[in-house]
Amino acid sequence: MTSRAAIAAFLDRPLITRFLIVVILINGITLGLETSSTLMNRIGPLLIAIDTLCLMIFVVELLAKLYAAGLRFFRSPWNVFDFIIVGISLIPAGTGFSVLRALRILRVLRVVSVAPSLRRVVDGLGRALPGMASVFVLISLIYYIGAVMATKLFGAGFPDWFGDLGNSAYSLFQVMTLESWSMGIVRPVMEVYPYAWAFFVPFILMTTFAVMNLIVGLIVNSMQEAASEETRGEAQAFETAVMARLDAIELKLDRKS
Repeated sequence: MTSRAAIAAFLDRPLITRFLIVVILINGITLGLETSSTLMNRIGPLLIAIDTLCLMIFVVELLAKLYAAGLRFFRSPWNVFDFIIVGISLIPAGTGFSVLRALRILRVLRVVSVAPSLRRVVDGLGRALPGMASVFVLISLIYYIGAVMATKLFGAGFPDWFGDLGNSAYSLFQVMTLESWSMGIVRPVMEVYPYAWAFFVPFILMTTFAVMNLIVGLIVNSMQEAASEETRGEAQAFETAVMARLDAIELKLDRKS
């Protein structure tokens, strides 16, 4: 086994993965504690030292991955993501880009690239985006039609809420999120327009329940597909390794005979 392969195998060990997750979580907690001026006055040097140590571990891991994979390192979106996050953290505080150091907290997101279960969730979200686009177009159409209807129906009595298309859109967004929709908007409107419920109830059912459940269903289905493909990939890799070993054993037996 070459040194590159040995390093790659070492980084893929479950123990190393768990260690990196712990370091990422500790780093995230440390960055959160650094926002407290009281704690910085008391144990500021310790927090900075822990942050620096965590960053050193990330840099070493990144360099090891670069050495093990070579240029193939940049073929993986997760590796590119890690490279950008660690690169932002290395920007000196005195440069014109020091504002980017506020993004150091993004290091916590590295737990997504390290933990396989979280990667499956993100992969599922990515796969669901094309289907979700169609759903968003549908909900936008319903939302636009509802805003026009609300302006025509309730604009005269409630100009602050439904006086124009913009106000209607904002009010319907509040209704869609179920934020004080009943006592805050619908019931006052029903005092002037008793049959206003015939508009608001179907709108809520279509936007809040039906369409949102459709989005959830798309995401769950995509996550299941991503998990199935990963399982198939692992099974194929195992089968390939087993067949390679069997071929090697058969070759040795043929030489002995």
